[in-house]
Amino acid sequence: MRPIWKENPSPVYQAIKAVVLGGFALAIIVPILVVVSTSLASDQDIIEAGGYVLWPSHPTVKAYQTLFSGGLMGRAIMVSVFVTLVGTAIALAVTIALAYATSRPVLFGRPVLLMVLFTLLFAPGIIPIFLVVKQLGLLDSLWSLILPGALGAFNFVVLRTFFMNVPGELLESARIDGASDFMILRKIVMPLSKAVIAVVGLFYAVGFWNAFFNALLYLNDTSKWPVQVILRTYVLQGKSLSADQLGVEPLPQPQSLQMAVVVVALVPIALVYPFLQRHFTKGVITGAVKG
Repeated sequence: MRPIWKENPSPVYQAIKAVVLGGFALAIIVPILVVVSTSLASDQDIIEAGGYVLWPSHPTVKAYQTLFSGGLMGRAIMVSVFVTLVGTAIALAVTIALAYATSRPVLFGRPVLLMVLFTLLFAPGIIPIFLVVKQLGLLDSLWSLILPGALGAFNFVVLRTFFMNVPGELLESARIDGASDFMILRKIVMPLSKAVIAVVGLFYAVGFWNAFFNALLYLNDTSKWPVQVILRTYVLQGKSLSADQLGVEPLPQPQSLQMAVVVVALVPIALVYPFLQRHFTKGVITGAVKG
């Protein structure tokens, strides 16, 4: 509601604001419409349009049938779902535990915190991480897609900052009643932190779902490829996925297959986001309050 001391905006200002907002809306909606329309377009529509289609005259799901009929995309989706669910659960457990531990008074306090942050903010590089993964026997394993990304510095800082704002008196009263640190974390701190935990979980889930570089480094078996590797391979290299790999022949137009892969990669996160949207703003703001 507009405050009573503010004047009503002029018609010119409202018109300019409507044009600007409409331009931003079109800039977001049109690319999404092109992606979905091209994935549903027939070969004839793509040939007539000379590439990508804004609205298909003869819609068909041939591209999606092609992707899923060979089994490669189905396996990739299962791999991505497994990596996202298990990886998010492990990452949340590790981040919550470390954030709570460093948010409480500990021996040598600040030096310990600085050491933790130093190791998180300065990555050792691709080759050392690859050698560690190799020595642990994780090459060509799905765990190589999960464990290296099990702790994020930004998410750790957000959670720790929020945990520091939990009233100390509340924690001390629970400790006087005989509650252990684990019980305090599970019964008091985590229920009070649902919003920020939901946001951090969303960050981790999106990161695991969209990750492809670790798969390129550590996986040689194509049956263990996640969706994003297929998306990168097909969109960047065009016809690199042959009829033999997809298990069908003949193939539809490359543009239709490319956009179908993009849609398949986007839909799961797009479906999850609305359920966490109400926590998003609250979690980011409360997690960013200085302790």
